[in-house]
Amino acid sequence: MASLSLTSPQSSSLPSPPLSWVSQFFLEKRKVPLIKDDSETTVLVHDPESNVSQESQSGDMKSKALHFEEGIMQESMACEAYQKGLHDKSSQKNSDALKRKVGPDSLRIVKISEGDRSRGATKLKKRPGMLVVPEYSPIVEFSRADRKLENKEFEVQGRDFFLASKKGRREVMEDGYGIMIDILGDAKQAFFAVIDGHGGRAAANYVAENLGKNIVKGLQNVGCKEDGQLEEAIRGGYLVTDREFLSQGVSSGACAASVLLRDGELHVANVGDCRVVLSRNGVADVLTIDHRVSREDERLRIENSGGFLHCRNGIWRVHGSLAVSRAIGDQHLKEWIISEPEIKRVPLTSDCQFLILASDGLWDKVNEQEAVDVILKDNNNSVESCKKLVDMSFGRGNMDDITVMVIKLQNFVTNGC
Repeated sequence: MASLSLTSPQSSSLPSPPLSWVSQFFLEKRKVPLIKDDSETTVLVHDPESNVSQESQSGDMKSKALHFEEGIMQESMACEAYQKGLHDKSSQKNSDALKRKVGPDSLRIVKISEGDRSRGATKLKKRPGMLVVPEYSPIVEFSRADRKLENKEFEVQGRDFFLASKKGRREVMEDGYGIMIDILGDAKQAFFAVIDGHGGRAAANYVAENLGKNIVKGLQNVGCKEDGQLEEAIRGGYLVTDREFLSQGVSSGACAASVLLRDGELHVANVGDCRVVLSRNGVADVLTIDHRVSREDERLRIENSGGFLHCRNGIWRVHGSLAVSRAIGDQHLKEWIISEPEIKRVPLTSDCQFLILASDGLWDKVNEQEAVDVILKDNNNSVESCKKLVDMSFGRGNMDDITVMVIKLQNFVTNGC
């Protein structure tokens, strides 16, 4: 059978074609336009209740409709199109008018293949449900509703020091710092520390609040430049801080680098990979050595105590976890991650200009002499120079937290006890 088109001549004044009683019967019962091609017939079915029917007609009606289909198809289609006003200039307009008549949500498609003509139509294909896109909610996507958003950058400027810090890619800022001035009523005694936490902020916060206090407690019975006593007080301050934090049962850790200025000397201590650099007449002098497992002495200490090292992402780590070998906290690795600091004493002389204390977020991208040169270019040694160092590291691809502190040393130089 030749295919049937819904297009009609431009003239719409033709009289309505006469219908046989058979055609009138099926038009009254079915009200279904048929479009036939060589292989199968597509039937558009109008379901007023928008429910999926199992068959387009009842069994009796399907059988009768298909027996008389070839005889009445042309006649029924012409009459249906004429009565529904679908005789327009293009088939596109006809299709649009039909869709408006039956409605987009109740239109169903039935495929009738050649082999199924005797059995009737197959099951209807249901229109997919409408996709509902939830409204955009920045609170749900970026933060918990009960958590305050913290500042990503901050600066601090005080007497004889200035600091800049920037949060990296982590959800929370894990760097911290500690400052104590006028220790025991002496304006030439002060304590400064930069802290780099890991596994959360708990350890970094605790160290910032308690490390300086614990060191000062040990200094109360130490005389002026008494050999060994002052270093023991610093070491004891680190160990006590570690022990008291571990007693809280929090699984977090922190690296730290600190400087105690007292009696015309500076006493530098560190655990982990925070670093202290001294500028002597514009030349960088590194006063600390990072505690990483790449150090042979640290690797041997860990292995001799029963620990093992595992390389992950090109970095050797203690038990595949930490790249540092010393820190405060880290209870799950405490047998190998010790908190005993390395301490160095340096006399303050007229060529000592300033100190740079910084977390590894700076030193991983900026070398020590570069950092000194940036500070020297700023004659006022303001917080802006610290921000320049932070931006330099960030601009080179660093994604870690960055904290930089600069301490001016001129006011701490003294002639003796």
